[in-house]
Amino acid sequence: MYRLYYQILGFVSTTRLFNVIVLCLTQYLISIYILAPERSLTSLILDFNLFIIVLVTAISTLSGYIINNFYDSEKDRINRPKMFFLGNLISVINQLKIYFLFNLIVMIISISISYKVFVFYSFYIFIIWLYSYKIKRFYWASNFISSAIVIYPFFGVILYFGTFSFKVILMALFLFNLLFLRDLVKDLQNFNGDWIQEYKTLPIIYGVFNTKILASFFSLFTFILSINLLNFNLGNIYFYYLLSIFFILIWTVYLWIYKDQKNYLWLRNFIKVWILIGVFSITLIT
Repeated sequence: MYRLYYQILGFVSTTRLFNVIVLCLTQYLISIYILAPERSLTSLILDFNLFIIVLVTAISTLSGYIINNFYDSEKDRINRPKMFFLGNLISVINQLKIYFLFNLIVMIISISISYKVFVFYSFYIFIIWLYSYKIKRFYWASNFISSAIVIYPFFGVILYFGTFSFKVILMALFLFNLLFLRDLVKDLQNFNGDWIQEYKTLPIIYGVFNTKILASFFSLFTFILSINLLNFNLGNIYFYYLLSIFFILIWTVYLWIYKDQKNYLWLRNFIKVWILIGVFSITLIT
């Protein structure tokens, strides 16, 4: 009984199950309130093709977290010992078996839908593996690719509905910037483990000060995006982007004040919470 409990706990930790649930929920919310607002809620919920896209996204993202955990285990042993312990409640061999099983399921489901869906998710699986295995060691690409990987599944539903507008681009860029800032702070937080494992992150190559300058630049870009999004008729989500202006200003100030690993974790979690608030704010779009 306890063994099963710990295996379930290890699976949830390794696959970041909560993150995957939020990702799938966001795909549905975007579909309902942004991409196909003219369709009824019932028709979208019962849309089989949309369900398959969300399902394949979930399975491929779960496998992505598994392979990322596999390559990050030694670094997490130093930076996040508690997460390392939880992530290794399932043996490495079993993690890899689950990883390949999930990918096989994605391949079978996607090829049964269409060749385009198969190619789209095959590339998603490949780029996550490449990022986990190699790209994350390259400071000039790691943060950009990491943020792009999170954004990538949303293009699945965008392509399905064929809806692409300047408003959607700005909202995607806003999310990309928040994710990029989150990853920069993660690098600051993980400085010690990255240095020991010889990861070439921005703080290690250019120093903490220059990394904070870069983060401040992207904070300014996010500030500008928030102002531009206020010009669109987005309903009550207007207030989310209005508050984002003040949030990003305050967050940037504390970025320069904080100097230790624990405080960097707080900054990273604040970004996560703000992204989550943004997800639920999608329901305010009219």
